Order: sequence, then C-alpha cells, then structure tokens
Amino acid sequence: MTAATGYAPRRTLPLRVEIVRQFKRRRTLAMFGLLLALPWILVIAFQFGPQTSTQSQPSLRISDLATESGLNFAAFALSVSASFLLVVAVALFCGDTVASEANWSSLRYLLAAPVPRDRLLRQKLIVALGYSAAAVICLPLMALLAGTLAFGWDDIQVPGTGETIPALDVLPRFGIVIGYALVSQLVVAALAFLISTMTDSPLGAVGGAVGLWIICTILQAVEALGALREFLPTFWNNAWLDALAPELDWSGMAKGASVSITYAAILIAVAFRRFRRKDVVS
Repeated sequence: MTAATGYAPRRTLPLRVEIVRQFKRRRTLAMFGLLLALPWILVIAFQFGPQTSTQSQPSLRISDLATESGLNFAAFALSVSASFLLVVAVALFCGDTVASEANWSSLRYLLAAPVPRDRLLRQKLIVALGYSAAAVICLPLMALLAGTLAFGWDDIQVPGTGETIPALDVLPRFGIVIGYALVSQLVVAALAFLISTMTDSPLGAVGGAVGLWIICTILQAVEALGALREFLPTFWNNAWLDALAPELDWSGMAKGASVSITYAAILIAVAFRRFRRKDVVS
C-alpha cells in the first residue's frame, strides 16, 4: 500500500492544535482559576485569623512562619497544596487527555486520520505535561506575589529553627524548590496517563491516579515497613524543604528525584506498549 499524496505522519495532530484544544476545555480554565485564586484565599484567611507571635517558640512549623515574609508564605502555600491539590491538577491534565477522546468516541477517528498511535500519545503527553508544569509553577509564583504584597519582602525564616536566610540568597533556591516539585509530580502524571490509555472514563483515570497516590501516602506512615517506605513515590514529597535550610542538602531531593523519574519512565513505557495493542474500535 502507498500513502496518500501529501500525507506525512509527522504533520498529523500538531502540538499547537492540541494545546489550543486543551486550553479551551472548561476543566483547564477552572483548575488554573483555582490555583491562581488559592494564594489570595490563604492571604485573606491569615488576615482575618488571630495573630500569633513566633518569637518565644523554640520550634516553628512552616504554618507559623507563613506571614513573616512573601517567601515564607510561598513555601507554606506549596507545602499545603503539593500533597493533594497539585496532585489532582496533574492527574486531571494527564488522566483526562486520552480517556476523554475515548469517551467522546473521537479517538477512533483521530487514529483513522490517520495519526500514528505513538505520535498521538506523544503529542498528548507533551501537552499534558506542559499544562501540568504550568500548574505546578503558577501556584508558588502567585503565592510569592500575593505573600509579598500582603506580608512584605523580607528574609526567610527556616521552619523548625527559626534561623534567618537573606531573601536574595534563598531566591535561587526557590527555583530549586519549584523544580523538585515538578519532578515529584512526574509519578502522578505518568500513572494518570497510563490509566487514561486503559479506560474511556476520564473521571476513572483521574480518580484512580489520585486514589493510588493517597494509598502510597497512607503506607508511608506505616513505620513497620522500615526502609521499604523510601521506595514509595510519596516518601520524598517534602524533601524540597532541604533547599530552604541554612545549609543546602541535596541528598533527599536526589533520592526523591531518582525514584520519581524511574517510576515515571516505567509507567509511560507501559502506557505506550499497551496502547499500541489496544482495540479502539470496540
């Protein structure tokens, strides 16, 4: 068989088309609206809440220091959202992408265009990861803006000890914090994407990824598992706090990044392998 005149697999399903399609989805606009609004909601909550003094406390939680500076507030906003809200956002963008096409019965028509299966998955994965990265980045940056306007630009205080680090010194580290948050969410993205290739229910793909993440979080609290907990993707979730310590410690983040990347690579490989053999007609 010969290909139709003018047909080129690399020209099917351009990224710009998929980006625009996903951007126009209501769930995309709603999720970004929530992520951008959350820091301002937290600012209002702190403004109306009772003010407490942190000077006499020997050990300080990250929530105790949230109003000390914009950087402290941004760190607090990331800490309270990374374990659930950002997980839901990433699972939504990556879990809905293929399953929604199957749910609308448009997946078979995309493949009949014909779009090669590997290219379809690759294009959708790139766009989904792009929106996931934008979600993870926009929340702490908006929190930094909201916190600076509400509580001022000042040196950051370290949770636990209350030690002070100059703001200009810790600002590059904040980039490390966001970068690590991105890497730690790769497991959620890959898991949601894999489930998305297995079902025609977008809600099932998103819920399945979030549910398995919650199970890992629960297992992480079982101390009887000992060192086995270190292989759970959720165990190193808060390793980014080491970037805000007086002495930058890479060990926890290096272990967490290696676990996340390994799991993500395996899950994505399984997703591609399974989708190549998937019956999209029935």
